[in-house]
Amino acid sequence: MAGIFSIQCILAQPTKREHIETEIGKIQGKADFNPKDTVYINLLNDLARELRFYDLDSLLLLSKKAFSLSESIDYKKGKTISIMGMGYYYSDRGEHKKGICRYEDALLLAEEINKPGLILRLKNNLAGEYGYMGDYAKALSGYLESIQIAKRVDNKLMLSILNENIANLYVSQKDYKQALEFYEIVKKINQKIGNEVTSAETMSNMASAYADMGKLDYAMFNINSSITVFEKHDIRDWLAFAYEIKGKTYLKQKKYKWALYWYNQAEMLHKKLDDDRGEIDLLNGMAEAHLGLKNDSISQYYALRAYEVSTKINFMEGAQKCARTLYKINKNKKDYAVALKYHEIYQRFSDTLSRNENQKSLTMLKAKVEHEKQKLALVRENEIALATQQNYVNAALAILLIFVVVTFLVHRGEKIQKKLNKALQVKAQELEQNDSKLREINETKDKLFSIIGHDLRGPIGAFQGLLKLFKEKEIDQTEFLSFIPKLRTDIDHIAFTLNNLLSWGQSQMNGATTKPRIIPLENIVEENINLLSEIATNKSIKITSQLTPNTMVWSDANQIDIVIRNLISNALKFTPKDGMITIKATEKNEHWEISVRDSGVGMDRETQKKIFEDNHNVTTYGTNNEKGTGLGLSLCKEMVEKNGGTIWVESYLRKGSTFFFTVPKASKEYQKAV
Repeated sequence: MAGIFSIQCILAQPTKREHIETEIGKIQGKADFNPKDTVYINLLNDLARELRFYDLDSLLLLSKKAFSLSESIDYKKGKTISIMGMGYYYSDRGEHKKGICRYEDALLLAEEINKPGLILRLKNNLAGEYGYMGDYAKALSGYLESIQIAKRVDNKLMLSILNENIANLYVSQKDYKQALEFYEIVKKINQKIGNEVTSAETMSNMASAYADMGKLDYAMFNINSSITVFEKHDIRDWLAFAYEIKGKTYLKQKKYKWALYWYNQAEMLHKKLDDDRGEIDLLNGMAEAHLGLKNDSISQYYALRAYEVSTKINFMEGAQKCARTLYKINKNKKDYAVALKYHEIYQRFSDTLSRNENQKSLTMLKAKVEHEKQKLALVRENEIALATQQNYVNAALAILLIFVVVTFLVHRGEKIQKKLNKALQVKAQELEQNDSKLREINETKDKLFSIIGHDLRGPIGAFQGLLKLFKEKEIDQTEFLSFIPKLRTDIDHIAFTLNNLLSWGQSQMNGATTKPRIIPLENIVEENINLLSEIATNKSIKITSQLTPNTMVWSDANQIDIVIRNLISNALKFTPKDGMITIKATEKNEHWEISVRDSGVGMDRETQKKIFEDNHNVTTYGTNNEKGTGLGLSLCKEMVEKNGGTIWVESYLRKGSTFFFTVPKASKEYQKAV
C-alpha cells in the first residue's frame, strides 16, 4: 500500500520542469526581455528535453523555436541541442531514419564547436537509434567507439551510460552473461560518480535482466532500491519503468494480483507521460496478468492496445509478444479463427526475429572482434612509435652527455657568475613581492582615508561646529538642544561606520579569525531589529522577522551579526516612508538561505554587478539622505564567505531589492544538545 501514498506525495512536489518554466516566465516578464538571449534559448532547450517523455509535440515545438532563435544569432551550441531535441521526437515516434538524420546534423555542429559532452551524447543517441532499427552491429560499434572518447576526456557519466547501453543490447539478445559483465563495469563507474539517481537507473535495468533470467530475488532487491530513489527525487518516467519491472517480477512468480497492483501504479504515471516505447511492455504485462487471473476480456483490451502501439512505432518485438497473448485469449474464448490469425502473426514475427537474432548475434560478435583488432593494431602502432622514439631519446642522451662534459670543462669559471646572477634574481623577486605588498597596503590606506574623509569627517566637523557655536554663545541652549536628534543620528552613523571599519580593517590585515559555533539566528535578527527600531520608526518602516525558533546555524556570531546589521541598515536606508522590510529563512539540504527583502527604490543591473566588489567604495544616499559606510556590502561578502556561504541580490527599479545569503546548518545532534 506504500506505493499509492508515495505517488500522491510526489505529484504535489514541484518538478524540475516546473522550475524551468518559472525561470522562463521570469525572463519573459522583464522589461528588457530579448528572446535572442542565449540564457533564454538554453532554457527552451532544457524545457524541451524535460518534456521528452511527457509531451512529444511540445518537445518538437520548443526545439524548433530554439533552433530558429539560435540560427538568427548564429548560436551554434543552441542549434546543436535543438536539432538533437528534434531527433528525440522522431526517435520516440518510431521514425528512426528522420531521427538519425537529425542526430547526424547535430553531431557535425558539435564537432565544429568542439563540445566533447555533446559529441558523446549524440554518438550515444545514434548508436541507440541503430539498435532500435535492429542494426545491432552498428549500435555496438558506435557505443564502443564512444567509450574510447569518454575515457580520453574522462567523462564518467557518459562512460556509465555507454557501458549500460551495451549491457542492455546484450539483454535484448538474451546474452545475460555478457550483459552482467558490462553491468558490473557500470556499477564500479557509478560508485566513483557517487550519484544515487544514476545508480538507481542502473539497478532498474539490472532488475529487468534478472527478472528475464528468473533470478527473482535479485530482481526484487534491485527494483525496490531504485524505487526508493526515484520516489525521493520525483523522477516520474523512471519511476513508471521501475513500477513496471516490479510488476514483471511478480508476474514471473505468477503472483498476478500483486503484479497488477504495481502495473496499475505504473499506468497511473503513464497517463501523465508521452512514452509509447515504454508503454508497450507495461500494457502487455497487464494483459498477461489479467490472463493469469482469467479476466480474458480485460486481458484482450490491454493486449490490443499494446499491439496497436507496437504497430504504430514499428516495434516488432512488442508486436510479437502481444500477438502471442492475443492468441491465448482467443483460444480460451474458442474463437479459433481469430486465434489462428494471431498465431500466424506471432509465428511470422518469431521467425523473422529468430533469423534476425542469429544474424545480430553474429554481427555483434564480428563488430566486437573488429573493434578489438583495431585497438590491438593501435597498440602495436604505439609500441613501434615508442620504440623509435626511445632510440631517438637514447641518441639525444648520448649527445647531451658529451655536451655536458664539454660545457663543464669550458665553463667551470662561469659558476661564480651564475651564482651571483641567481642571487640577483632572488633579490629582484623579493623586491617585486615587497612592491606588490606595498601597493596593496597603499590601496587599503587610500580606501580607509577615503571613507574616513568622506563619511566620518563630515558629521564630526558638523558636531565640532555646533559645539563652537554653543561655546561662543552664538546659539542658546534651546537651539542647541533642538539639534540633539540630528547629533544622535550622526553619532549612531559614526559608531556604525567605525564598527564596519574595524571589522574590515581586521579582515584586511588577516587579524580576524572565524570561530564558528552553534548560534540561534532568530536571536541575532531580533537584536538587530531592536537596535535599528528607532530609525525604522522615524521612517514609519515596518520590519518583520519570519524566522522560526530553532533556526540554528554553524557560524561566527560576530561576523553574521555584522552581515545582518548591514543588510537591515541598507534596507532602511533605501526604503521610503511607510515601507516594509521582511527577513526570512528557507531551509535547504545543508544550509539556511536568509533573505532581507525591502520595498525600496531598487537598483539597475550595472549597480547590482558592482555593489559587492572590493574596490566599490562609493557612498550613496538614502531616501532621507542617510549616509553609508561605502564598504558595508563588500564587508558582508567577506563575512559570509568566511563562514562558507554565498551572497547575492535580486532587485528591480522602483520595486525593491532582496539580498540573499547562505550559512551552514548546525547538525541535528548539536541542535538537540543546545
